[in-house]
Amino acid sequence: MKVLLVNGSSHTNGTTMAALNEMIKVFQAENVETEVIQLGGKPIADCLQCGYCFTHEGCVMKDDGVNDFVKKAEQADGFVFASPTYFAHPSGRLFSFLDRVFFSAATGEVCKAFQFKPGAAVAVARRGGTSATLDAINKYFSLSGMPIVSSNYLHVIHGNTPDEAKQDEEGMQTMRTIGHNMAWLLKCIEAGRGAGVP
Repeated sequence: MKVLLVNGSSHTNGTTMAALNEMIKVFQAENVETEVIQLGGKPIADCLQCGYCFTHEGCVMKDDGVNDFVKKAEQADGFVFASPTYFAHPSGRLFSFLDRVFFSAATGEVCKAFQFKPGAAVAVARRGGTSATLDAINKYFSLSGMPIVSSNYLHVIHGNTPDEAKQDEEGMQTMRTIGHNMAWLLKCIEAGRGAGVP
């Protein structure tokens, strides 16, 4: 079992990565393989709505990791998309990445790289705007037939720096709960396959 974790921040070791690292500890304890995809500070172009991916394999833009991610997604079992909160929404780079990934991964009306695979959204903020960030990310899951992994509270960590984020004890516990719930769901899906559930 493998989970891909996408850091939608321009800071590869900032507050968003602090949240993901807490989940990674749980995944390691649960014997779930992980890989972090750092969107980082490099530009990611917006979807052109050009239709190229409807008749060709992949996105027409080949140089920013979107097509590579879709190939990895086809082999992955679960996903975590995490973003800092900018003006009460996810980072623009994550929005552009998600638009192009989910469009180019779709075949007709079905997104086989993601369908029936669990997804979790995480928002990081100094203070507010996280609910809108989570809502925006979760829409990609619900529109692609993905089970949405829940926790026992909003999937949020507060802090302006990684050290501040680590002091958010409730937020860090929520990240651990997401990790446990994702691992449990992945094991249930694997057990279902083993029992002949298509």
